[in-house]
Amino acid sequence: MPLNELSEKVDLTLSNLSILKTGKAKTVRFSTLEAICKVPEYQLVDILEFVEE
Repeated sequence: MPLNELSEKVDLTLSNLSILKTGKAKTVRFSTLEAICKVPEYQLVDILEFVEE
């Protein structure tokens, strides 16, 4: 799904979603994760990745 379509579905700005997608976000609000997970095409495992530093 294109980011602009997801942006409309979850009521987040395109720039915020872009920051999340590129991994540049330092933190993510639970409300943001919840909104994204309410879109039927997405699950939490689709958007989170553990990276050991």
